[in-house]
Amino acid sequence: MGDKRNKGNTQSIAEAIRGLLNSYHLEAKFDEATIIASWQGLVGVPIANRTKKVFIRNKVLYVEFNSPAMKNDFMLHKGKILALFQERFGKQVVSDIVIL
Repeated sequence: MGDKRNKGNTQSIAEAIRGLLNSYHLEAKFDEATIIASWQGLVGVPIANRTKKVFIRNKVLYVEFNSPAMKNDFMLHKGKILALFQERFGKQVVSDIVIL
């Protein structure tokens, strides 16, 4: 019989981990941690260095800057940055960005 596998019952490791996280109701926390860890990579070092706090609640990403100028600049590009996050993580994970 060798190495015959039932393709209908196979899933990727990512799918298996997602299913496990979902079954323990940890998927949202995992997504939150992944988004926060990806902050610098998605927005760049200059913005990340001027970021005081980043957190997510109820699918809304909250960002606080330590510079009023950065806050103003970020507001101008908020839509573009939201689109980047939604492209990477999905609209079901990040629905909006609020600047504190």
